[in-house]
Amino acid sequence: MDLNLQFPAGWNQAKKIKYAQGFNRPAPRDFVGYSPLTEPEAISIYNFTLRYNFDLIIAYHTQGEEIYWNFQNINPPKGFEIGQQFAKLTGYKLTDVPYNSSFAGYKDWFIQNYNRPGYTIEAGIGENPLPLSQFEKIYKDNIGVLTLKDVSLN
Repeated sequence: MDLNLQFPAGWNQAKKIKYAQGFNRPAPRDFVGYSPLTEPEAISIYNFTLRYNFDLIIAYHTQGEEIYWNFQNINPPKGFEIGQQFAKLTGYKLTDVPYNSSFAGYKDWFIQNYNRPGYTIEAGIGENPLPLSQFEKIYKDNIGVLTLKDVSLN
């Protein structure tokens, strides 16, 4: 089960796309499951987010040194500007999610549900699992985002 394809933001579209690509049963990646929010890890993140009033969220992934900032046609207030700040800090490219990967993610659900900034930061480069030798560079690239104190949402 791909835990980042478990959220109720275009889940049916994600299922359609991934099943058409052949990911229609349990696999190491890209299997959306049989319905959203079936896995304990996804349910925990979902409930944790509902419980707290987050101003923004960041989902870290590893693949591509890119930052995804919007969901479909939803561009939350300050989402692009904060994303630009993250891109400057990391050196990563701020970009839109490729269509076939733009549904059912945690960031997608957060943006759709709250209309607040949400980001998927794709740290590192190469095929997963990334080698441990990239850790120091990924850490250096992202420490500024993780310690940023002045993110203005107003």
